[in-house]
Amino acid sequence: MRSLRSILVTFLVLSSISLTISIPIEETFNHCLTQHSQIPNQFPSAVYTSTNGSYNSILESTAQNLRYLLPSVPKPEFIFTPFHDSQVQAAVICAKQLGIHMRVRSGGHDYEGLSFASLIEKPFMILDLVKLRAVNVDIAHNTAWIQAGATIGEVYYRISEKSAVHGFPAGLCTTLGVGGHITGGAYGSMMRKYGLGADNVLDARIVDANGRILDRKAMGEDLFWAIRGGGGGSFGVILWWKIKLVPVPQTVTVFTVTKTLEQGGNKILERWQQVAPNIDENLFIRVIIQPGNGSVPGQRTVTTSYNALFLGGPNRLLQVMKRSFPELGLTKKDCVETSWLKSVLYIAGYPNGTAPEVLLQGKSTSKAYFKAKSDFVREVIPASSLNVLWKIFLRDDGPLMIWNPYGGQMSRIAESATPFPHRKGTLYKIQYVTGWIDGEKSMAKHMNWIRKFYFYMAPYVSKYPREAYVNYRDLDIGMNKKNNTSFLMASSWGYRYFKGNFNRLVKVKTKVDPSNFFRHEQSIPPLPTSWRG
Repeated sequence: MRSLRSILVTFLVLSSISLTISIPIEETFNHCLTQHSQIPNQFPSAVYTSTNGSYNSILESTAQNLRYLLPSVPKPEFIFTPFHDSQVQAAVICAKQLGIHMRVRSGGHDYEGLSFASLIEKPFMILDLVKLRAVNVDIAHNTAWIQAGATIGEVYYRISEKSAVHGFPAGLCTTLGVGGHITGGAYGSMMRKYGLGADNVLDARIVDANGRILDRKAMGEDLFWAIRGGGGGSFGVILWWKIKLVPVPQTVTVFTVTKTLEQGGNKILERWQQVAPNIDENLFIRVIIQPGNGSVPGQRTVTTSYNALFLGGPNRLLQVMKRSFPELGLTKKDCVETSWLKSVLYIAGYPNGTAPEVLLQGKSTSKAYFKAKSDFVREVIPASSLNVLWKIFLRDDGPLMIWNPYGGQMSRIAESATPFPHRKGTLYKIQYVTGWIDGEKSMAKHMNWIRKFYFYMAPYVSKYPREAYVNYRDLDIGMNKKNNTSFLMASSWGYRYFKGNFNRLVKVKTKVDPSNFFRHEQSIPPLPTSWRG
């Protein structure tokens, strides 16, 4: 016969389990936070549930792709917005202890919503770093420590406050959260001169899967290598980046020249492919391609807008263009002399005269329903082939392509230097976008179009693998909701994003997060237990 003590112990255990089940998950999490935080009394105001009036505004605050805010998309049980490193540390410890699936958000541009939606498991929470946005610039040492929740626009502004001749080579879109932005590489208009943002990171602080805060020395070179281009949400929570500042001229020059097909746009674009990756590395000329009005009323055509930054004055720029790309017909009146900070506003598409303080707003007001894809091109697409592609391009009513040139410093950095492998031999990268405004009503039409256009582009882009940019996540690649985080499924997209570097990323993941705590639809998987030896 069981003893009274045994019966009481069983009763207490069962009661404990019952209480745990009945208590809302966010309350259990909140209680755990108070046990692990250095400043526990300030936690309640930072946890938001669907019953809180601020929940929706916080959930939607930095999310750009409205597809992942539709009612049919699973929502987080709660959102936690820490305002101290130790709170991030406590959040990881508690989520792991309680078995809560965590998504980490530092900005939200996130094309497939992986930082604020989960298509593979629920319940889940969001760890939103929006309150962690300090930028500490040290001009004397040409460095800055930046928190993961700051936007790249804030970083640019804070650098300019200290110096007009320092900058940082990262994103063209100023509302990107630097935490996730740099984990994917972070390209921008100075990439041909200085490489990617990830190429200019000197140190970092990260919370790992065990809840430890590690700097470069403590994490080791393998993990430090992995977080600089291996994609967000796989290895830990980035708290800070230490970046290397780069010199910029007191005066830079920007321009935008637009050509339609009727103005010889095809031949100019063919020539651009030959010139842009090989021209003076101080010059970055991207091409923005979209529908426009033809010479005949009611007729659609394709417009190609050459949008550029030159690290120097207009006279020198005109010499470079006359020698290397006279076909564009650039003139002195096309050139705008400005500061590097104001060139950031220009390239980002802000209206002329916009005050730089707009960069401190910290989040984008631009939201849309969209789907995006990417490609890397290694051989020039001839004008005759472009003519065929335009017919398919114009079948959509909201298409956009952006072609970004490579070459320069991008060709001199080894593929294995960071996880970002798209280096020597790459002429340019293509971003494809289709956008619409009526939600689910026309979503299938646009999704079908971009998939078809992507299919038609296959003969003209990189092969074996057909490369893709990890910061333009594409769940069409290797998506399997039931088993998408397995090693075998992940290899279908892993080699496209990282080429041979994928194998090293998997090894790092297996070492630092073998239980796969940090995971999402396309996170780096650990090796299966039976493969680890």
